[in-house]
Amino acid sequence: MKLIGPFKQIVTLRHLPLKGKIQDEALEIIQDGGILTDRDTITAIGTYQELQSVYPNAVLEHIDEDQVLIPGFIDSHTHICFGGNRAKDFGMRLNGKTYLEIAASGGGIWSTVMHTRNKSQQALTQSTSENICTLIQKGITTAEVKSGYALNTTDELKMLRAIKDAAHQTPIDIIPTFLGAHMKPKDFEGSNQAYLEELVNDVFPILKSEELANRVDIFVEQSAFSVEEGDYYLAKAQEHGFQLTVHADQFTPGGSELAIKYKALSADHLEFSGEKEIDQLANSDVVATVLPGASIGLGMQYAPARQLLDAGCCVSIASDWNPGSAPMGDFLTQASILATFEKLSMAEILAGMTFRAAKALNLQDRGQLEIGQKADFISFPTDDFSNIIYRQGQLQPSKVWKNSVEIFSQPLK
Repeated sequence: MKLIGPFKQIVTLRHLPLKGKIQDEALEIIQDGGILTDRDTITAIGTYQELQSVYPNAVLEHIDEDQVLIPGFIDSHTHICFGGNRAKDFGMRLNGKTYLEIAASGGGIWSTVMHTRNKSQQALTQSTSENICTLIQKGITTAEVKSGYALNTTDELKMLRAIKDAAHQTPIDIIPTFLGAHMKPKDFEGSNQAYLEELVNDVFPILKSEELANRVDIFVEQSAFSVEEGDYYLAKAQEHGFQLTVHADQFTPGGSELAIKYKALSADHLEFSGEKEIDQLANSDVVATVLPGASIGLGMQYAPARQLLDAGCCVSIASDWNPGSAPMGDFLTQASILATFEKLSMAEILAGMTFRAAKALNLQDRGQLEIGQKADFISFPTDDFSNIIYRQGQLQPSKVWKNSVEIFSQPLK
């Protein structure tokens, strides 16, 4: 067993609800705390002095500086496997060009598709691994990674194999998701329905046989797939035993209703969810995942996180790190900005980045510092947890532990 500490504060996030609003007063904060681990599991948590007395034979991992310990962040929605760069698109958008105008000039998602197709599996593995290293430095100990930037059978599978290879090279947990239904590719001659049928018939069996992904996603939107097409696809994915998630209500409503119908793990985006959609989500077990990075990148409204929480939803927060609409990829900065605009409590932000995000990935063993949970946690160089959100991403983790092993340490100034 190993005893890590002392920490000026440990913010456990335990005993908090999965759904609805949370006041900061509900947070459990252990002063001068320690955490006891056995292999990859938390076995005790309390004051450092008490734990040292009760477990005198524990191996000590001493923390010399003022540090605050919280659960490791969980980023439940990323697109960090891709080729190319969309900086030109961003510049055009700043100059007033619309998404359609950018696409017509050769930019947009199709630019990423062509670059991704032209990149080898080995090169995709390398770039994805580099992006995962950045996630680790930001305090993320579990991350979802989607395909969806190749949009044909051969290269979508290449992406997923690259994600699988990258997952084997990193200490953190990577959850792959198949997003072949991101949009119908320009070079597919058939209808949207025919493209989805090809994914179902040609790709789904290989996902299972090679264990490339157990999650399926679809972008339900006017520019991608209709509600009716999404209905067909999600039904087939459910028949094949996949876990489901949906890109929903980003520009128009409709996708969240499908997510609820098929009992998806999450409905992600929700910038255009109205009162009806919010009430329906609150009365379901679907996690409402909000993506402030996309709103910042596109210069559009944020998902109505405050309304979702007040209605009783389980609201998670994810980065949506991708080369087009959310290139920043800084999870904590995005979440802190969302808190400012949507008037979220610090407890709600931290919950959305940890155990509520874990629910969006169907993971019950992480996201809170509690006996029996995975020993995934991060520390910040401060004596007060509120500085983590207050500094809006400028206060970065100084240490990251995965399965009780320190995997990153930032030299203190």
